[in-house]
Amino acid sequence: MKITKLTTYRLPPRWMFLKIETDEEIVGWGEPVIEGRARTVETAVHELGEYLIGREPSRINDLWQVMYRGGFYRGGPVLMSAIAGIDQALWDIKGKVLNAPVWQLLGGLVRDRIKIYSWVGGDRPADVIAGIESLRKIDFDTFKLNGCEELGIIDDSRKVDAAVNTVAQIREAFGNEIEFGLDFHGRVSAPMAKVMIHELEPYRPLFIEEPVLTEQAEYYPRLAAQTHIPIAAGERMFSRFEFKRILEAGGVSILQPDLSHAGGITECYKIASMAETYDVGLAPHCPLGPIALAACLHIDFVSRNTVFQEQSMGIHYNQGAELLDFVKNKDDFDMTGGYFHPLMKPGLGVEIDEEQVIRRSQSAIDWRNPLWRYADGSVAEW
Repeated sequence: MKITKLTTYRLPPRWMFLKIETDEEIVGWGEPVIEGRARTVETAVHELGEYLIGREPSRINDLWQVMYRGGFYRGGPVLMSAIAGIDQALWDIKGKVLNAPVWQLLGGLVRDRIKIYSWVGGDRPADVIAGIESLRKIDFDTFKLNGCEELGIIDDSRKVDAAVNTVAQIREAFGNEIEFGLDFHGRVSAPMAKVMIHELEPYRPLFIEEPVLTEQAEYYPRLAAQTHIPIAAGERMFSRFEFKRILEAGGVSILQPDLSHAGGITECYKIASMAETYDVGLAPHCPLGPIALAACLHIDFVSRNTVFQEQSMGIHYNQGAELLDFVKNKDDFDMTGGYFHPLMKPGLGVEIDEEQVIRRSQSAIDWRNPLWRYADGSVAEW
């Protein structure tokens, strides 16, 4: 079997799908994208595709190394996201050839179901109570929300109080019936992170995500030393070599590699194993589409240290398409009871509605995240 063609489709709301074809008419699907930089990753996919045409898709490990090491420059969000989507598609092909789901090829199930959590609120957390109440009706009991709006390097007590008040309202409304993580989204400087975490401790959030940007990762162990709240990070880290430094330094309790950014299934399986040796949990980042989610689930079901899985149903970014709009086998992604079960179909286990993908790709817009500024006009972290 030989790889014959790579085709990319930019899609709403902010996704990109990749189709890899073979000379035996078996195809694989992947989801390579950087949110807001889809065209850049698309170019990288086709540049890397030059290494793949005419090669055997079964040699995933070799092809991964060729894509990663074949050029002098390596790593980073663009190249690793391109590799990630290609890797997903190659695993999809392998599973279809061998008539087995990817989790079976990785050694089989380590659990029967995986806890999922849902986003509530938007970029600027305000009234999240109604969103939680709505999702409680379909058995969700675990959530994540943005922990604050933009904060200056040193900011005033009113902004701190506003963020804490949102969390206080959630605990007052639901008590311990639910759990929730707080995503600081890299919006918080190291000085303000100390303040925010201290003020939020009485409300016992499940975790604090990206309390500071990963380029300030030296603060993770320092912040962890001052709090009992688990710290989560990793969505903007792209290889096991970056995660190695985080694990060695300590401080992070939950790693959040993104299967569409951090080198795909091949790389994230290794990251998950590294985390397990440090007694660190895994919670793959996934605010993207169904192929990315399917890839995450295969890692979830073979990694003992996975604690829960993010998914994008109803997330505020989903304007123009929803999580399963391009999926034929929607029932396989049933979320009843707040859990996912293993995907049983061969490969990634997601059947793509290719006709709709082609049609919707013809009118996809280029998504961009907002550009925020402080009151003084300087650029703020979104």
